[in-house]
Amino acid sequence: MSAVVKMKPANDAPDNVVSIDSYLTRVRGGIDLFTMDERLAFLRRYGSHCMSFSTLQPGMHYFDVPGVGFMAFMQKWGSRLTLADPVCDPKDREVLLRELIKSDRNTTFVQISQDVADILHRRFQYYATQFGVEITLDLQDWNLKGKKRQILRTSVNHARKEGVVISEECSPDRCRQLTDEWLKTRRVRNREIGFLIRPMDMEYEGETRKFYAFLDGELIGFVFFDPVYHDNRITGYVPNISRFSTRFKPGIFYPLMVHAMEAFKQEGVQNLHLGLCPLVVDDRDMPGESVLQKRMNRLLYRYGNRIFSFKGLYFTKSRFGGTESKVFGGHREMLPVKPFLVMFKLSNFF
Repeated sequence: MSAVVKMKPANDAPDNVVSIDSYLTRVRGGIDLFTMDERLAFLRRYGSHCMSFSTLQPGMHYFDVPGVGFMAFMQKWGSRLTLADPVCDPKDREVLLRELIKSDRNTTFVQISQDVADILHRRFQYYATQFGVEITLDLQDWNLKGKKRQILRTSVNHARKEGVVISEECSPDRCRQLTDEWLKTRRVRNREIGFLIRPMDMEYEGETRKFYAFLDGELIGFVFFDPVYHDNRITGYVPNISRFSTRFKPGIFYPLMVHAMEAFKQEGVQNLHLGLCPLVVDDRDMPGESVLQKRMNRLLYRYGNRIFSFKGLYFTKSRFGGTESKVFGGHREMLPVKPFLVMFKLSNFF
């Protein structure tokens, strides 16, 4: 039986869950209805998507259905963009999606699973187009062996030889200083990315784990891991925030990741989710996909690496191995130009 990290008894769990028949006759959804405690209760019970925790980021709004769950979204220029799967029992997804779409038909769904994409296409006539893949590792079976992971072994051994120390303790001021230096090396230099990547500073961090790398007492990198939940337990983590100093030329990402993975494995955590690899799509068009948008995704992946390192990100994550699953977007238009622009604006790309 798979091991998981047990959490404190969820006395604030959403025990007021109602039957679907009861819901359909008397319960309606609304915007930002839940308290933070109520939202966290649903998150800990049903937050199994790798971006579920990121829905708590500042500026997010929520379509809440009492007794059922919620879905997070941001709105701009008359368009509503949701993030991740609905946070609810899988059997209630169609109900929540129906009420959400009824409240605003100008809704686009970002980074959703294939199961949710299938519902949107089959029941609500949305296009459901692949926009990338996510990689998940089974930590209990994972190790550093194999040709593909040679780069990980080399990086870890070099860090140990240089005397790199990894800890879960560091002052916020040092993190902010490294972040400011790191931002100067990015294409978008004067602001952090949002929406698709949650910001470094969150009002609620809960069970987030933070690993820091030091060389001769100097902070040279860190990675923050957010929890993934199922049935009031932590079943996995996802690295959502990472910052690195250019002064350690060999790079510190792989040593930090391996150190954290070994710690999680010893604690009995089942999975590590590596998150989205955008625009990594297959060559076959599936029923429900926009053929035109899928073609655009392939072209962007092939020729758009001056804008974003799509191929580099996929290469880096693929070195860990693991299982790939498709990630989709749900959209009304065959070519969703406006939702794309809204997504880039919400993400602070411009």
